Amino acid sequence: IKVTALILLWISLLGAKGKKNIDLKWHVLGAWFLFWNGVFWFSSYGIKYWGFEQEVYLLILWIAWLGILMIGGKLSRVIRDGFLPAIFNHLEETFPQEERLLENEYSVNLPTRFKLKKQAYSGWLNIINPFRATLVVGTPGAGKSYFVIRHIITQHLSKGFSMFIYDFKYDDLSRIAYNNLLKFRKSYPIEPKFYTINFDDLQTSHRCNPLEPSTMTDITDASESSRTIMLGLNREWIKKQGDFFVESPINFVTAVIWFLKKYRGGKFCTLPHVIELMQVEYPKLFSVLRTEPEIEVLINPFVSAFLHGAAEQLEGQIASAKITMARLASPQLYYVLSQSEFTLDLNNPAEPKIICMGNNPQKQQVYGAVLSLYISRITKLVNRKNCLKSSLIFDEFPTIYFNGIDSLIATARSNKVATTLGVQDYSQLKKDYGREQAEVIMNTVGNIISGQVLGDTAKQISDRIGKINQSRRSLSINSGDTSISHSTQLELAVPPSTISQLSSGQFVGIVADDPSQKIELKAFHCEIQNDHEKLAREEKSYQSIPAVRKLHGEEVLENYRRIKSEVNQLIEEELERMLDTPALAALIIR
Repeated sequence: IKVTALILLWISLLGAKGKKNIDLKWHVLGAWFLFWNGVFWFSSYGIKYWGFEQEVYLLILWIAWLGILMIGGKLSRVIRDGFLPAIFNHLEETFPQEERLLENEYSVNLPTRFKLKKQAYSGWLNIINPFRATLVVGTPGAGKSYFVIRHIITQHLSKGFSMFIYDFKYDDLSRIAYNNLLKFRKSYPIEPKFYTINFDDLQTSHRCNPLEPSTMTDITDASESSRTIMLGLNREWIKKQGDFFVESPINFVTAVIWFLKKYRGGKFCTLPHVIELMQVEYPKLFSVLRTEPEIEVLINPFVSAFLHGAAEQLEGQIASAKITMARLASPQLYYVLSQSEFTLDLNNPAEPKIICMGNNPQKQQVYGAVLSLYISRITKLVNRKNCLKSSLIFDEFPTIYFNGIDSLIATARSNKVATTLGVQDYSQLKKDYGREQAEVIMNTVGNIISGQVLGDTAKQISDRIGKINQSRRSLSINSGDTSISHSTQLELAVPPSTISQLSSGQFVGIVADDPSQKIELKAFHCEIQNDHEKLAREEKSYQSIPAVRKLHGEEVLENYRRIKSEVNQLIEEELERMLDTPALAALIIR
């Protein structure tokens, strides 16, 4: 009888309808429903075991019946499908990613883990075409160097690349490069030599003259070097290129460089000699510079201003260059810059090189300007045909300036030059390079790997990854019924808010493919897998970068004094020669 009564009661509850209530929960109502069913079913045992009166038994049976009826009626008021449990919609923002390992003789391959709906998968981040340039973006601590840049260094060395590394926090990346060169040196037909430039510890630094006369074929090379060094020392000039008081100092430095290049076959064509020559008093300096016909056009405006007594204009044109360049006048810098122990053609097939240049965060503006000059010369020399494949890696790229990075990215691909730029944020790049240059850099790189970034950077990267079809569900509740609709809609695959919350080691972005190796799934949102224990063991076994020489402070000071003496001697000898030559005597300014 009880079974029949319960079945009939349950059947009657199937047709019950009521106003939906979001506060009613399945698990609470289900527990109460089972409780009252149990009371109804087992109430008769009260008479048998506990001696209840018949009236008490009927009262319990009646209360249990009402309980089942009341709770069963409320079950129809529960919103059966409920609301989406994922507050941030992470499940719908997942998408398929590359699970294949795609290798070639140039590729960089990083193991990853990614999610697709509720499942985790292993995949690969395949940079199969590094010659289309790679931009690694991320706030401090996002893992740019540890998860990405160090692997680009090690894998490119294992595949026989010549390499240049701008190591902002020397010697973090340089030690990795040196020890991996020892490990993979047999992968090169001709073993490359390892060189470092470090202005803080001269004993571990090689010497190199960035104004090597043999590498400057015409005056445009001098002009490019002048622009690089001046804009590197005066970052605010980058946005004012073309102004009179910006172009005048650049032209003046160009004239001095080219004069030294032509004088005695470039014997004194070094940056320290340029700095010292610029400090010579105007009558002597202008008289000597006028003897070189190729710079007559550059020097005439300054001579004219001096002869016509326009002292204020002349100081405005030249003094900014003299004061700026004087910041480089230190014995340590003069020692490194005044002689060449190696050339900057790092991808020369006959003499491959690994060149590491270190900066110092505390002196980054002065050192960065000099390093920018080195880099400007390197990029010009490596971008040539019939040379080795090469990799140029710039950690904290905005801390240096050199004109033409966009041209390098656009044209060096055919010459097998792979460029990697490490940047913290788009706004940092925009501040140091100007909006136009920053946009060109962002829009010409083919591979973008981004860790945690904020603001405009996150928005740009999110837009670049694009949109995917995501499921949408709307829920409408009224007094009599509940309406649920399902749809799909194109939404951002990785919203800016998600990029701003990435953990260290998590990266998003897109990679470029190659005609011979097509990649359909170019976008990624994954966590790069590093074997932390293995990397820690490797770093413990690393050797220190060996010292180049034993150096005493007196040698550095002697070099400093010698350069000053050579410039004074040059001026005196040239003035004497001009006095002894009737055709030149008229050029002397008295």
